[in-house]
Amino acid sequence: QVQLVESGGGLVQTGGSLRLSCAASGSAFRLNVMGWYRQAPGQQRELVAAIANNSSTNYADSVKGRFTISRDVAKDTVYLQMNNLKPEDTAVYYCNAAVVIVTPAIRNLEVWGLGTLVTVSS
Repeated sequence: QVQLVESGGGLVQTGGSLRLSCAASGSAFRLNVMGWYRQAPGQQRELVAAIANNSSTNYADSVKGRFTISRDVAKDTVYLQMNNLKPEDTAVYYCNAAVVIVTPAIRNLEVWGLGTLVTVSS
């Protein structure tokens, strides 16, 4: 079983910064694409940013130039640096990973964290 645990959410003023972390734990697994999604009240969950094993990245247009996704392969951890935060960034942020379980048999899973709340006050 693989688990994702997010941290780093909180309350920040407009223009402020936060750094989210997501650490994967378990055994006999390999991580492929990792990403951050968010869901605001009454809204659908949306992709914020994703990073592949080759470090290629993808961002939602609304966060380009403000957010940066990165990963530490050795620590099985992905980060989201969020700068110049706006009230519309307020949401629960979820970590997501495409996981390959390598033993006893190879199988692919999609794993979600429980989420961390980011609130940006105006």
